[in-house]
Amino acid sequence: MSLALAQLSKTYAGRHGAAVHAVRHLNLSVNDGEIVALLGSSGCGKTSTLRMIAGFEDVTEGSITLGGRRVETLSPDKRRVAMAFEGYALYPPLTVAENIGFGLTRFLSRDEANRRVRSMAEMLEIGPILGRHPASLSGGQQQRASLARALARDADLHLLDEPMGQLEPQLRSVLRGRVKAALKSRGLTAVLVTHDQTEANAMADRIAVMEGGVLQQYGPAADLRDQPANLFVATFLGEPPMNALAGVVQAGGVVLDDAPGAIVALPGIALPAAGTKIVLGLRPHRVHLGEGALHGAVISNQWLGDQAHVVLELGERIVVTVAHQRVPVHVGERVAFGFAPADAHVFDAASGRALAHGTRPA
Repeated sequence: MSLALAQLSKTYAGRHGAAVHAVRHLNLSVNDGEIVALLGSSGCGKTSTLRMIAGFEDVTEGSITLGGRRVETLSPDKRRVAMAFEGYALYPPLTVAENIGFGLTRFLSRDEANRRVRSMAEMLEIGPILGRHPASLSGGQQQRASLARALARDADLHLLDEPMGQLEPQLRSVLRGRVKAALKSRGLTAVLVTHDQTEANAMADRIAVMEGGVLQQYGPAADLRDQPANLFVATFLGEPPMNALAGVVQAGGVVLDDAPGAIVALPGIALPAAGTKIVLGLRPHRVHLGEGALHGAVISNQWLGDQAHVVLELGERIVVTVAHQRVPVHVGERVAFGFAPADAHVFDAASGRALAHGTRPA
C-alpha cells in the first residue's frame, strides 16, 4: 500500500523551553510494494519519522496518508502497520513462537498461523528457540524474534527500525537477502530505518538520506552515488567516503587551496565563474597513484584483504583505494596522483550544493 508524507514535522520541548526540531517539513512518497530506506546517522530524524508513521509519536505538523487515507490522527491499532522495534518490544511471559504468532489467529486459521510462525522462524534461523522466553535470549535472537513477528503480519505497511543492528556481519549479510525476498514475494510495502549504508543499498528500492531532521536527497542508490545533491550526501555515502578538496575556480580550471602551484584542468565540467570557492569531490577508487600533476606524502597504507587504502597528506588528507598488488608505495614516500575529469564532482563551498558532476558513474 502506498505511503505519502507531506510537510511532516516533529518538534520536542528541549531544555529551558527551547524547541528541538527532530524532523523538518519532510515530503516523501513510497509506492505500493516498494522498500524505502531512511538512512542517516544517530539524531538525524529517521526513527522519529518512523514512530510518527506508526502512531507512537504525535505529529507536530503535516500529514501521513496510507493508501489514500489520512492516518496521522489515528491510534496505532487503527493504522494496520506492523513494526519491528529497535528495542525488540517482545512480551516477556510469551515464548518466541507465541510472540511471533501474537494476534495472527484473528485473521488466519490456527494451522495457517502456525505455518506462518514456522516459516518466519526458519527464514531468520530461530527455529530451535521457538519454545524459549525472551529473557533467556541474546540480543541478536530477540531482534530476530521481533523482526519475525513484524514480517508474519499481513499489514498495509511494514516498518523496520534497525532490524538487524545486533547481528554479526555474516548473518546480517545472509538475512538481508532473505528479508528483501520475503517482502517482495508478498508485494509488501516497507520503510526501513538504518544507519548502515550497505544495508540500505542491499535492501531498498530507494534511499532517503537525512541529516539534522531534513531530507537531503531521495532516490535510487545509483543516483545518490553518481549525482549527490550536496556535499553531505557525497561524503556520507561510500566507504571510504568521497575526498573533499577545497579550491577556487580560475581560468583554465581549479586551483586547490593545498596545491596553489597547480591548476587542475576539468574539461567537460561546467564550472562556475572565476573566483568562486568550490569543493572538488573525488571518490577514492577514482584517484590514480603514480600519475598526475598533484603530489602528496604517504602517511598510511592499510591492507584490507582485497584492496588497500592509501592515505596521502596534501593539507587535506586524500584516500586512494587500489588493489594491493598495485601499491608499490611506502609510508613517508612522496608520490604523484591524479584523476580523470569525468570522475570529478564540484560543490559550492558556501552551501555545499552540487554544481557539476563528471560523466562517468561513480
